Amino acid sequence: MKKAALAIFLVATAVAPAAVINVEFKFTPFIGDPATDKEVTTMAGKAQVYINNVPFAEQDVREEESPVLFEGHEVGPAVSMPMSSSGAVVRKGKNKIRIEFTPNDAAKSYRAQLRWASVLDSAAEEIAGGSGQATNQADEGVDDRKAVKGKAVFEREFTADFALDLPWHHYPAITSLSEADKEKIAALLKIRAGWFQPDFAAVYKAIEENESLKVDDVRKAQCLEASYKAGVRITAPPAGQLEFTTTGGPEVVVTQRGGSLFGLDEKTFAAVKDEETQMCAGMVLATVYPGRLGFVRKPNGTWETVD
Repeated sequence: MKKAALAIFLVATAVAPAAVINVEFKFTPFIGDPATDKEVTTMAGKAQVYINNVPFAEQDVREEESPVLFEGHEVGPAVSMPMSSSGAVVRKGKNKIRIEFTPNDAAKSYRAQLRWASVLDSAAEEIAGGSGQATNQADEGVDDRKAVKGKAVFEREFTADFALDLPWHHYPAITSLSEADKEKIAALLKIRAGWFQPDFAAVYKAIEENESLKVDDVRKAQCLEASYKAGVRITAPPAGQLEFTTTGGPEVVVTQRGGSLFGLDEKTFAAVKDEETQMCAGMVLATVYPGRLGFVRKPNGTWETVD
């Protein structure tokens, strides 16, 4: 009886479906024919990415040669977007991604593709043409548009059961902001700017759970201390320069009119002459002081950031 139960368990384990751990999107605007060309030329312009209507990323696409990959004639991506590393903007369950591409030359015809695939936690055998191969991807698809002119907008819904389910994901949608709300958010930005001062405890705390930064290495490098000594400062944006964007959800996205939210740019680190120190500090400050920040209003009426 025990042997039979074990056999049933092993069979059930063997046929259990693999879990989805990521959904990847790849976008490319280009000129050429991937069915016959070994390379195509990407169309120059700007790609803006929105996740659940939240402005998430903005990327310049340069005109350059891009390889055509694999037997499926897949064009090398100009913009890659893995949802598992996109942070709290991705919800557990249903989500939507939108890519808006604006070409530099609105009169020039081009082709644009949005590809997607789910990434599984284990490989499965895929049979094609009588032969099998192992793959950890599923639900692959493409939205392929030819003879596009001007702005192109792609939208795709996806499910992210791998995402965190956070309390603020269930807060009521914000449709408007009072002057008091704006003042509270501006005050939080001022507090955040004040983190950048000796002993930088608040900055170190802010990067503790960041996977791309190791707080112990940053402490050891002393790059924050060196940058501060060289004259680097972080200032809160003037309240009158703030722009507030509602998203149809709980998040309100805050930017500074005409530039980065905290004004970080190449000039910020000009006084830091050591390249390693400059790179270290630049990575940390770009993480803690991004070009835009999301805020949500808690049930008690107070506001908090959602990095």
